Amino acid sequence: MISRDCVTKGMRHMQTLAPVLKKVEAEFGVPGAVVVAIWGLETNFGVNLGKKEVIGSVATLAFDCRRTEMFQAQLTRFALSNAATCDPPRCSATGPATSARRVTASSYFKYAVDFDGDGRRDLVHSLPDVLASTANYLKGYGWQRGQRWNEGDPNFEAIRGSNKAMVYAKTIAAFAERLEGSAARAKEPRR
Repeated sequence: MISRDCVTKGMRHMQTLAPVLKKVEAEFGVPGAVVVAIWGLETNFGVNLGKKEVIGSVATLAFDCRRTEMFQAQLTRFALSNAATCDPPRCSATGPATSARRVTASSYFKYAVDFDGDGRRDLVHSLPDVLASTANYLKGYGWQRGQRWNEGDPNFEAIRGSNKAMVYAKTIAAFAERLEGSAARAKEPRR
């Protein structure tokens, strides 16, 4: 999952988005390496955003026997608000497929932020909103400013907040470590 190409792309995005990532970390306490790792793993840096229309997909899942109650609640949230709508090609089966991660309606209402200052929480077209919302999501799951994120560290469980799979959290943590290490090496003077 964490190929050399993926790390290279992540580093490029960290450099390009450095001012936004710095503001995100100042506001929410989540380092850019963690946010970029989630963005890379979840959507290949915005390349894989899903192809299904949200309402239809959530309606189907609301009557699927696996997580009926959860998705019926999500369907109700979507139906009662226009705020979580998105263009059909930009949607996933679990909700708007943002440039960083896939979110459910309840997560959108709870954690999405307007970080670019345009008055909208746009998790489809605004990368600052996406990155800040991802950091706010982690903060909502107990992220502790200045603490590490590997297994056994204080922030590991915050990463597991959206996906309980241990392999997922370990992959995010390892990817963030590689990005952070690559960024540190890039800042070292050449000999």
